[in-house]
Amino acid sequence: MFTGIIAALGKVRDASARGGSVYVLIQKPAGWKVKKGESISVDGICSTVKGLRGNSFEVEYMPETVKKTAAKLLKKGMCVNMERSLRLNDRLDGHLVQGHVDTTGDIREIGKIGNSVILKIGFPGRYRKFIAEKGSISVNGVSLTVVAGGGNWFTVSLVSYTLEHTNLRNLKKGDKVNLETDVLARYLQAPRSNREYR
Repeated sequence: MFTGIIAALGKVRDASARGGSVYVLIQKPAGWKVKKGESISVDGICSTVKGLRGNSFEVEYMPETVKKTAAKLLKKGMCVNMERSLRLNDRLDGHLVQGHVDTTGDIREIGKIGNSVILKIGFPGRYRKFIAEKGSISVNGVSLTVVAGGGNWFTVSLVSYTLEHTNLRNLKKGDKVNLETDVLARYLQAPRSNREYR
């Protein structure tokens, strides 16, 4: 479980695909003591540390994660948002983020209002029921508030702090981002019987 408040930016040292999975080596942020088996949010994906190599750690993304997220697009030199898992006595400054990415979105427009940057993000329409105006959404692991929305798009506003401390500042029109809808909305809309899963 995470908060969507990014603690550090990490650099991808290597990324490769093997057997349908994607393996990514990420440089540890200064001062981080990472252990094998711990969970770290990498661009919003709950990632288990598979191994350690010097000042880097490796994560593995299984085919289901590769299908649902932008993990397959990670390349050497890219910057990723990182957050360590929430402890029970931590402050919850963002919102509850599971690291279970629902889908990817695409950046349709980037605009400005005053000092804020406005992103218009497209997404598969079937997720519309989980995205509420003024509700919470995680974009590449960043806890944000939905400003407005339509059938298959929504907008978020990025303040200067978010731009300075996350990789959202690097986004360009057409880029893919990981989206996790609000966990409360997801469970309120969950199927009422197993029959609906089929």
